[in-house]
Amino acid sequence: MKTYHVVAAIIRRNGKILATQRGYGEYKDGWEFPGGKIEPGETPEEALVREIREELAMDIAVERHVTDVAYDYPTFHLEMACFLCGIVEGTPHLLEHEAARWLAPEAIDSVDWLPADVLVVDALKEQGVV
Repeated sequence: MKTYHVVAAIIRRNGKILATQRGYGEYKDGWEFPGGKIEPGETPEEALVREIREELAMDIAVERHVTDVAYDYPTFHLEMACFLCGIVEGTPHLLEHEAARWLAPEAIDSVDWLPADVLVVDALKEQGVV
């Protein structure tokens, strides 16, 4: 089974967390934390800054590591490093996603998270982030 090494941004603004809805692929319409694949030679943090710039046309600052998630989807294995991030400049422009929502802590479960991202939400709850 192929393994993908990816990063995910837990972007906070005014006490809310950004959730994005996939606009393509096998898991289209599922909700996730934005991010993507780590390219050769990149640190996870560098990959995250690049991916958010490509996907949302905004600049972020990576604040701290939150959790690592390992999840077996039916056709691949996902290794995802998740980081709490703040906005340096810009607002999200959906270049790859079909929707986005800023979720208050009490609304964190109001979207249909993809399975690996459910584990991230659980970690955020355990750490008191949401």
